[in-house]
Amino acid sequence: MDTRTHPSPTRQSAPRDSSWHNQVHKKSTELLIRKLPFERLVKGLAQDFKADLRLQSLGVSSLQEASKAYLVGLFENTNLYAIHAEQVTTMPKDIQFARRIRSERA
Repeated sequence: MDTRTHPSPTRQSAPRDSSWHNQVHKKSTELLIRKLPFERLVKGLAQDFKADLRLQSLGVSSLQEASKAYLVGLFENTNLYAIHAEQVTTMPKDIQFARRIRSERA
């Protein structure tokens, strides 16, 4: 017979850091940006280069997967730089630094 009057406390999981979230997103196949807004963005950017440009849906899907991989990697590096600087929160300067290290335009 259980003589306790209070239920036993449940163990709460520790909060996850952003590197854990990056690993989850890197391994997942789900899209982080919905398909239609991304397609509108790509078509809008493509119109700046050539008017009446038509895109195949497989091409847009490939661009979406590539952009997801790029962004997850960028945020992963950004988080590492913030940790190295002993910051709790990532800041725009961390993203700029990550892009500079990658030899991208800042």
